[in-house]
Amino acid sequence: MPATAQDVLDFWFAEAGAAHWFAADAAFDAQIHERFGAAVKAAADGRLDDWAGTPSGWLALLIVLDQFPRNLYRNDPRAWAADASAQRVALSGLARGDDRQLPAVQRVFAYLPLEHAEDTALQQRSVELFEALCAEVPTEQRKPFEEFLDYARRHREVIVRFGRFPHRNAALGRPSTPEETLYLAQPGAGF
Repeated sequence: MPATAQDVLDFWFAEAGAAHWFAADAAFDAQIHERFGAAVKAAADGRLDDWAGTPSGWLALLIVLDQFPRNLYRNDPRAWAADASAQRVALSGLARGDDRQLPAVQRVFAYLPLEHAEDTALQQRSVELFEALCAEVPTEQRKPFEEFLDYARRHREVIVRFGRFPHRNAALGRPSTPEETLYLAQPGAGF
């Protein structure tokens, strides 16, 4: 039975949870493949675009286009193949105000496609969105959102400096510049 937008949201926010969102975990990646591999392909082909008709469906589509490929295709060009689509979908929903209809933690995943962009203007927009989100969250709940903002700023710095994410170079068959090679040799370089 094909996955629905609600299946994606239930899995990502209820079943998986924050412990799995940004960690490399082969068992978790296999679970995404089994449950949502067909949805990732359908979304990349544009066959799930109708999900974007509601704010929650829009968010589910963004997760399928932006997050799931990063789990399924680590260090493989397919991890970023749907990024342009995810960015287009994200910008459309932002223009409609879809993000404002979502809880704060879900808004994070509406903004990540812009943070993943190898584009300075989209990076700047990502930082601005994360700054606004952080400011809106009650002080006692702010710590994780400050961390999301820090990552957005760090992503922007890399794009401002290099115009691309050097940690993708090897997988994408792009030669690294000497400056990128020095950067990649530093502990904690890349995302």
